[in-house]
This record gives sequence, structure tokens and C-alpha cells, in this order.
Amino acid sequence: MDFDVLEALRIEVADLAERAGIDFEPVCTGYPHHCLVPELRERAGRYGLIEIEGNTAAAFIEQLTPMDTGGLRQDEWRPVVLLEGHGDVMSPALLQRRGFGFGTYRLVVPTDRSRRVAAWLRHLSDGFVRFDDADLWGKLPGPIVVRDLDAADATIPELAAFEAGEEDLPEPHTSHKPYFIGLHAPGYVDPEGDALPPFRWEAPVDDERHRRTPLYDWHVQNGAKMAPFAGWEMPLWYTSISDEHRAVRGAAGLFDVSHMGIFDVTGPHAAYFLNLVATNDVNALRPGESQYSYLLDPEGRVIDDIMVYRLTPSRFLTVVNAANTEKDWAWLEAVNKHKVRIDELRPWARASFEAELRDLHDPHESYSWQADLALQGPRSRDVLLALLDATPASAATAEIRARLMTLNRGEVIEVHIPNHRGPGGVLDLFIARTGYTGERMGFEIFIHPDVLGTLWELLLEVGAPSGLRPVGLAARDSLRIEAGLPLYGHELAGPLDLRPDDAGYAGFIKLHKPFFAGRRAYLEHRQALRMTVVRFRIAEKGVRVPKLQDVVTESRGRVIGEVTSCSLDTEGYLVGMAHVDERHAKEGTELNIFPHPTRETWDKPYDELELGDRLVVHSEATVVRRFRKR
Repeated sequence: MDFDVLEALRIEVADLAERAGIDFEPVCTGYPHHCLVPELRERAGRYGLIEIEGNTAAAFIEQLTPMDTGGLRQDEWRPVVLLEGHGDVMSPALLQRRGFGFGTYRLVVPTDRSRRVAAWLRHLSDGFVRFDDADLWGKLPGPIVVRDLDAADATIPELAAFEAGEEDLPEPHTSHKPYFIGLHAPGYVDPEGDALPPFRWEAPVDDERHRRTPLYDWHVQNGAKMAPFAGWEMPLWYTSISDEHRAVRGAAGLFDVSHMGIFDVTGPHAAYFLNLVATNDVNALRPGESQYSYLLDPEGRVIDDIMVYRLTPSRFLTVVNAANTEKDWAWLEAVNKHKVRIDELRPWARASFEAELRDLHDPHESYSWQADLALQGPRSRDVLLALLDATPASAATAEIRARLMTLNRGEVIEVHIPNHRGPGGVLDLFIARTGYTGERMGFEIFIHPDVLGTLWELLLEVGAPSGLRPVGLAARDSLRIEAGLPLYGHELAGPLDLRPDDAGYAGFIKLHKPFFAGRRAYLEHRQALRMTVVRFRIAEKGVRVPKLQDVVTESRGRVIGEVTSCSLDTEGYLVGMAHVDERHAKEGTELNIFPHPTRETWDKPYDELELGDRLVVHSEATVVRRFRKR
């Protein structure tokens, strides 16, 4: 709500409490008539001192003032201006970054304004106060701790110069910040800077040579059907798609997904950077947690969908699609180095801080390489426990067992398992309870590729009694379709240019962040949204499998959308997804699916058909619940 309204209500409540004889905290906003305890009205000195502390303090300060704070050195004081939400000056201030890190800042403000500033900062931290009339969702990064330290130390060298020039406020503007309080105020004039170039990506020319994962020889030796996928030679299946699909649903399956891109984002500004380029809010993650998110370009188009794992307060693993690895890396590097625009309306906007980025498939990062295996299915945890049973019992393995038993969905742990087979002595793993099959029990395991083969064979060996099978990418696709999960190029981006809200994933777009790349364009798209992705099922077996961009009509033949994906489910029925008019998205709605005319032709013209000739007819489908019931 409005800041002054919120403060007035707090004062009324405190006044009621005082008259009722209830203890209360003093309420003082900086205006004399707002201070309920007389002895707090007077302070020694002309300036008050406020301390701001927390993991998100740097990002909070960056959006608090229009002045440049990114280059603030350790213990340096710099004059800044704090603006009200409507653009008026709340107070001039001196800002200091304290200590070696970026977690503590101090503000010196005139005493007659310090109480109001402190209240403003606390409400911004809590997310209670509106600071942008053009944006009802916005919240500054937080929470942070705000301490009112009373009088400022008169020995601050910069204080004298600040006091002498207080009437000549520094000009409240900056040329590059993506967002700050007051940016959208009616009277604020946004100075233009040098426009950054738009991001342009051209995929490398396919030279028909494909990369191979560390498990390529094993796949070939064990009869896998190999095929090119996203520039890699990958196993499609070992026995059959349906057989491996059912193995995952009934027991467990092991997938080679070491072709997926993995980036390391570290440093004191890692969270700031990820919140700038991704749609979800990494500040909501504690170490050991993960989240699904999107990379959008400034026009709101999907660059990729990603998984972010927070390993420590300042280290994140980011997993991206294999087909988009080079593009994603180019985008993230360019944004981090201020080489491309992130806002079409303010093309000079750029990040105030830089993170440390590493591609964990880069040959120069061989010591830190990581590769991914996916262990999915209801018995997948039993397989991991069997792996521990195959190693000598110790206090360490007992602790790992306990952690696996209590690992919640979306959580990630780092473990070190004795390796009694092969080099190294210990298998260093990150184990995340995540996956792409729709199974409630499933894990993704990150390990150095030099020992990936050892772990693969160990898991298959100890997992055999639990029904563990190697599974190819074809069943991975059918499993995700059955579960209703999107795939880049089908339910995201692709020929239909689908966005997260089209795909039913608006919940992973955190609009309380005042800025992330593509936010403005996403809002415009959402307001015009008239289509959505549904999941459908075809009750008749043995019919043609619908393909990408096959036409979908309602029961009377009017075109309402297109197919995005389709495959067989566990019971052998066709299940798929389609992008349709939202008026036909209700569960139980009947649909007709027609083959795309450019892919299906008749042997004869229609007027020459005879008895016995065959025509390609539509398939009847029914809309089912958006996500598979687990």
C-alpha cells in the first residue's frame, strides 16, 4: 500500500494500544507529529546513521537510489539521493559500503528525515509498501536488516563536505541501471546513454560431425539405437520406447544426459546476476535448493528453460538444454560483460554488478567439469541406497543414507561415496531430487565425466535387483509428454513462438522482481493471452500419431489450434499436447486432430476416388488434466 497510508495506520494502531494500556514499539516516521515518544524527537547532532545488512543488501541498495552504487569501493562514502515512490526527493544521504564484502551498507541522512527513511527501508524490505504506481507487483530484493544507529559520527571525513553542499543535491539520475525507485515517476527525466546492440545468435553450420558423451562406447556395445540429437550422438533406445517407458514408471530408469549444458555462476553478485537474466527468484532459494526458470530476451521470447541449483550462498549450478548451450552461454556472457541490451525501451540499461561465469564443459575448465545422469522412477532411491550398501560401512555412508532418506523434492546435496572400483578412490557427487519424467521419486546426479562411466556401471549393477534399466532419449520424450512437461522447440519457443504463460508455467515468472530481461514484454503478452497449452488423449489405439503443427479443431470442425507433441503413454494410448483457444481448454472437451496437409497426400484427386482407396482421416481426442496425476 501507499507508504504514508501505511504509516498513518501504524500510528493509529499504536495510539489505540497506548490508550488501552498495551505495550507497543515507538512509532516515528520523521514528521514531528508522528513521533509518539517525546524523548525520541531530539537527537544529538544533525545527522542520523542507518545500517543495512543482508545477503541481498547490494541489490537492495542498487534499486533504492538512482545514483550509481555498483562501483562503490570498500569503506568509501558517496553522496546519493533517495526518492519517494512518486519521484519527490525523500532525503539526500551519504552511502558507504562497509568491510570486505557486499553485505553491509550505511546511510547518513539528516536527523529530521532519518526516522522516515528507516521506516521506508523496513517497509521496502518487508514488501508491504508500494513504490511504483506503474507496477503493483514490485518488491525490492530482501529481506534485509535495517538498524537505526541514532547519531552519525561527526568524524566521518565526508560529512563536512556533505553538510556544506546539502542544499545542492546531487543530480538524481543514472545512465545505466535496469531499475530504481523513481524510474517511472511522472516527473522523472530518464537520461539516455549509449545504446547497447541487440543480441543476435546464429547457430553454427552443421558439419555433420557430432560430439559423443563419455558413455558413447558403452551405448554402442550394448546395442543402443544411436542417432544425432542437438549436435551429439545419443542413444534413442536399447530395446523399445514403450518397454523403457514402462520400466521407468514401474521401477527405475537410468538416462545418459551428459550432453546437457552446465554453467557455474559464482561470486558475491551471483544471485543478482541470475535474477537479472532469469524469470524466477533465486533469492527464494536456500543453499541446497533448486528451481525451474526461464531465460527471456528483451522482447519476451524464450531463449531457453533452465534449472538452477543453489549450492552455497554464492554458488549456483545452472543446467540448460543441450541444443541451446552455446546460445545460452553467449547470451549470459554478453549480459554479464555489458555487451548486449537487456531492455528494448532503455537500450543503454546494463547490469550494475558482474558475476563469475564458467562453462563446465569448457576444455579450459577440465578440473571442474560436471556431467549429468538422470535416475528416475519409483525405485530410484532404492538404487542409490544399494550403491551405498556396496561400499564398506562407515559413519560417512550412514550419514549419506540419512540425507538421501530425508531429501525433499527440489533439494540437492553434495556427497562423497567411496569408489572401490576404478581410479580416484572417491566419487564426488551432487545429487538432486529433480528430473524430467514427471516421477515424484527421481534424481539427477552431477559428476566429473572422467568417472561417469564408473558410476553408470555401478548403478546398473546394484540397481538390477530393483529393476533398473538403461533408457534412451525417445522414452525420455514420451515420459515428459505423458507428464505434461514442456520441451523447448515444442511447447516453448518453436514455430509457434510459445512463451511460459502459453505453456501453463506463469507461476515461474516472478513479477515481484521490478526488472528482469523480458519482463515488460512478458506482461504485454500475458494481457493479450487468448491461447493455452492443453494435454489430450486419444482413446482409439492403432491410429496415426499426431505430429508437431497438425491442425486441431473443435467438434464441429472449426480450427482452434495446433499439436505441439504426442507419444504413447504407459497404457499404450496416444497422449499429447496442443496449443488451442483457451475457450476449448476445459477438461473433457472433445477435439479433432487433422494431419498437416503438407505432410499427407492422397494418391488420387478427390473426384477420382474409388471403392477400396484410403483417405487420411482425423483422430478424435479428449482434453485431459494438464499434468499427469502422480
